[in-house]
Amino acid sequence: MVTPGLNALMFRFRARSFRSVGVPDEFATIARELGQFDAEDSLLRMLASLVTASHEFIGIADLEGNAIFVNEAGRELVGLRDLKAVRSTQIIDYFPTDEHRRILDEVLPAVRNTGFWEGELTFRNFQTGQLIPVLYNIFPVRDSTGTITAYGTVTRDLIESKSAEQRLRSLASIVESSDDAIVSKSLDGIIENWNRGAERVFGYTSAEAIGQPITIVIPADRQSEEREILTRIRRGERIDHFETVRQRKDGSLIIVSLTVSPVRNVRGQIIGASKIARDITEQKRSQEQIATLAREAEHRSKNLLATVQATVKLSQSETPDGLKRAIEGRIQSLANVHSLFVQTRWIGADLATIATQELAPYFDKDQRRVRLDGPPVLLEPDVAQVIAITLHELATNAAKYGALAVPGGQVELKWSHDAGRQLRLRWRESSGPKVQEPTHKGFGGRIIERMIAQRSGQALFDWRADGLVCEISLEV
Repeated sequence: MVTPGLNALMFRFRARSFRSVGVPDEFATIARELGQFDAEDSLLRMLASLVTASHEFIGIADLEGNAIFVNEAGRELVGLRDLKAVRSTQIIDYFPTDEHRRILDEVLPAVRNTGFWEGELTFRNFQTGQLIPVLYNIFPVRDSTGTITAYGTVTRDLIESKSAEQRLRSLASIVESSDDAIVSKSLDGIIENWNRGAERVFGYTSAEAIGQPITIVIPADRQSEEREILTRIRRGERIDHFETVRQRKDGSLIIVSLTVSPVRNVRGQIIGASKIARDITEQKRSQEQIATLAREAEHRSKNLLATVQATVKLSQSETPDGLKRAIEGRIQSLANVHSLFVQTRWIGADLATIATQELAPYFDKDQRRVRLDGPPVLLEPDVAQVIAITLHELATNAAKYGALAVPGGQVELKWSHDAGRQLRLRWRESSGPKVQEPTHKGFGGRIIERMIAQRSGQALFDWRADGLVCEISLEV
């Protein structure tokens, strides 16, 4: 902004000097009309260049309020083509009608009485009618005797400045409300700005962090990273999405994604760095969990398919329909136990629940036909599948040939689990048809023996006259 004193100096030179220093004709004409003043040619050249090159509205009016001069930037602002167009206007023409009385009653008297007036007014564009908010400065121009000979004005367009101010305000609001840590630091690594996101992520308040080295959030074994970052920033490089570890005020470690950019001054020189740090600890933990679950799902799927494959391979029957029913029953048993895994999120399945599920079709109303007895035992998925198939085969055999094939037959299943992780199950049938030891091992028996053996266990069959007793032991 040009001050009143400097504007008064604008015309303290001899009119004869104008052309010798290349002053624009319109500027020289105005100076002649205002009178003869003393000044050096160099000062004239400087002031003339200032007025001509200024991006602000600079104008002069006589004491009657008639416009004499408006520089090029001013004419562009209010829509006047040239100096001739300027000279057909008055001061009040530059403002909308509702501000005329204020100009005449407040602004001009204040200039005459106090020597200066500044305030926000509204210009009117002569061509488009657009209203332009401005910061309006008006002051008297005096001759060498101190007599006021004209009014000078320097006016700033507030549309651009207010827009820029609003943008800055919006940016500041975004920075402050961001969940990410947004930090600026000097090229020496000293923290200069610290938003609320940084307070939340790192635990330090802005008062605690500003003025401290950024290394307060860098673990001791990663201090070299900061030196490398600052080296790259000094070269003008930007660092995008660099994943590393940082340390909170309480000493806990977090995983962050860093984006670091150079900060330049108006001359384009790099004076610091801005850093955005996003806490991705939970995201990384979730990714690791997903990867673990994927590996676990692959492992379980392979085990399940291997069990199904073994079941199908060992299944035999005298008829195709019999083979189909045998395979369907065994696969259904696997499906049932898998539904239990889902309920526990694949932690495993309770032995009592597996037994109840497999023997449910044979329970009578008072549950005397099937009796279960044993402590709570949670079986891992692989073991649970083996036990489910084993109980399915025993129940199927009992329903066809054993105790469950007659109304009065009974089945008792007991189990124990010792401190050495040894699981023992005892299946005992009674009150069924008279039993004779088979001359050859049935398909169900072979399936049980092979599956238990795969778990380094043992299955023993005792064909007693009053019913089958099967004892199974394996580590779980």
